[in-house]
Amino acid sequence: MKGYIFDFGGTLDTNGCHWGRFLWHAFQHRQVPVGWEAFSEAYVYVERLLGKGGQIQPDYTFRQTLSTKIRLEMDYLVGKGYLYAAPLETERYHTDILHDVYSRVSTQLAESREVLAALGAPVVLCSNFYGNLPAVLREFSLDQSFTAVIESAAVGLRKPDAAIYQLALEPFGGLAAAPTVTVVGDSLKNDILPATELGCRTIWLKGEPWNYADADFQTGATTQVINDLKEILLK
Repeated sequence: MKGYIFDFGGTLDTNGCHWGRFLWHAFQHRQVPVGWEAFSEAYVYVERLLGKGGQIQPDYTFRQTLSTKIRLEMDYLVGKGYLYAAPLETERYHTDILHDVYSRVSTQLAESREVLAALGAPVVLCSNFYGNLPAVLREFSLDQSFTAVIESAAVGLRKPDAAIYQLALEPFGGLAAAPTVTVVGDSLKNDILPATELGCRTIWLKGEPWNYADADFQTGATTQVINDLKEILLK
């Protein structure tokens, strides 16, 4: 095998938990008085807004990115009347959630860095991100972990478009190398299906999904399923 292509968000940073669910658990832990439907509406709105660009600057750290995301979600919930809270209370929610989530992600990325180092093979990162992924990788000492970094905002392609995975295959020799490259990701739609389409081997990090229907999906013969990133070292 020539190497690996890894997803970032939901894979390396949350160990398979979809980011919407990851944030929702933080909202619940801090007892923000909103329901799942209101939160999910806010999450989707903010993700679409961030995807348009302009909110996240190229030099933003992960902490700055996360802070922006949480603040925009809070603003949406308050603006829509889903969250009734005074400004000081809203700020407290923001601060507490930011602390909780950043701490958990920092711990997970330290573990992921060790897994990547133990693989002993070239690794390419392929991610839908906001244009500041290099700054985030430096923040967590991950900037030396990858042979190449393919970021959607930089290349003008987004998963699940298989073309972004074709770019990620170039360091391995292009599309002909697909059967010798393993793609690792948490998303069936964004990672497993397009990579399988190109002929790559795949490892589905099956954590808590956004859509629970994904949990019953039957993978193909070239897909292995793991429930913790460290299990990849046993494959």
